[in-house]
Amino acid sequence: MRLMKLAAWNLGWMVLLLAWLGPLPSLAQSSFAAHMTLHMAVVAVAAPLISIAMAGLRYDPVKRVPVLFSPIPASVGELLIVWAWHSPSLHHFARHTAIGFVIEQGMFLAAGVWVWLSAFGGVRPRSRSRSGAGVIGLLLTSMHMTLLGALLTLSPRLLYSHHHASYGLDPLTDQHLGGAVMLVVGGIAFLMGGLWLTRDLLT
Repeated sequence: MRLMKLAAWNLGWMVLLLAWLGPLPSLAQSSFAAHMTLHMAVVAVAAPLISIAMAGLRYDPVKRVPVLFSPIPASVGELLIVWAWHSPSLHHFARHTAIGFVIEQGMFLAAGVWVWLSAFGGVRPRSRSRSGAGVIGLLLTSMHMTLLGALLTLSPRLLYSHHHASYGLDPLTDQHLGGAVMLVVGGIAFLMGGLWLTRDLLT
């Protein structure tokens, strides 16, 4: 179990470094699909790996201050952060200023870890009440990710004027592709987390 947690910890940070130091931040300045790939790498891949690796260990913050890691409020907080940073003004700020990018990505990582650690962290074995709240929190997050992804995918107009054609795609198609990435990757990742905790309740 400790080897699995160590592997998850290392893999999570590797994904994060590749996302932040690779080509995605540069591509995201003009491509919404690249931005959304970066976003999902942080909140739906790196954050759960890092959080699950921390969960239950002595430095798990949920064990120290469980009141700050309630899954449902964490899900609501993550919703507010994600939707706010996808408003055109803040999105533009993050795409074209270094400080905006750092703040956005830091908040995405913090929100992702907050949700995943709230669901999976705490004392072992997890109580049924925490597992149940974790299921609700992750499913709520899956729902709002799916909703935002669907809105972006189905939007008939371009929402972010600073995006340009990339990879042979016109800007609206690029926006639709980015929405689909969020719809599929974000929705499925949080849904799978919720289903994993559901197993705890059933067993």
